[in-house]
Amino acid sequence: METIILNQPLVFSTKFRGIMEMYSDRNTVTDYLNNHRGWFVRCASPMKVEPFGENGYTLTVGCYGAFGYEVEPQMSVILEPPISGHYTMYSVTNPELQDEGYEVDYYSVMDIETIYPQQLQGNRNYSHISDEITRINWELDLQVKVNFPKFIYKLPTNLIQNTGDRLLTQIVKQVSPRLSFKVQTDFHDYFDLPTPPKHSRTCEVVRQQGQNQWVA
Repeated sequence: METIILNQPLVFSTKFRGIMEMYSDRNTVTDYLNNHRGWFVRCASPMKVEPFGENGYTLTVGCYGAFGYEVEPQMSVILEPPISGHYTMYSVTNPELQDEGYEVDYYSVMDIETIYPQQLQGNRNYSHISDEITRINWELDLQVKVNFPKFIYKLPTNLIQNTGDRLLTQIVKQVSPRLSFKVQTDFHDYFDLPTPPKHSRTCEVVRQQGQNQWVA
């Protein structure tokens, strides 16, 4: 039975991708996204959010754990101004955050495209919305490096690795669809547009073997 070397940090990771549709033209959606000081704080709830620099935020995700070990992950992220409809958000070091024995490496991208109702598959009725739909395609790559207390290192490596990867994936499955729904609702309520149905947003696990699984 393989065990982890004492005090050796273990890295957990997960990858996701998805879409989010906005029932408006590209310029309107872009203006909304660029004004993130408004929607980001509103839509990230119940996560705690504090501004960090000009284009950044410090997030407290919530309390999570396994095997009797719990943490309340915090990270600071920067949302870069877009370049030709391409957005990048990534984690940065924040000296004001306490060292809790973990390190978060967060990297996500968003790309915007214009689609038209007649291009969409399925028997969906889009007659009540605008002629243009703005689709946001996003990807997320998340890694967390953890230094566990001594009692955790007595457990088998693969047990901790698999549990940690599943827990990290579960966190994203909880947070990301909720955030997408809140952003959609916030945008469409502001412009007095109908809220898109569930099929207009997806959240997909990207498997290491190249296989995918729809989760929300």
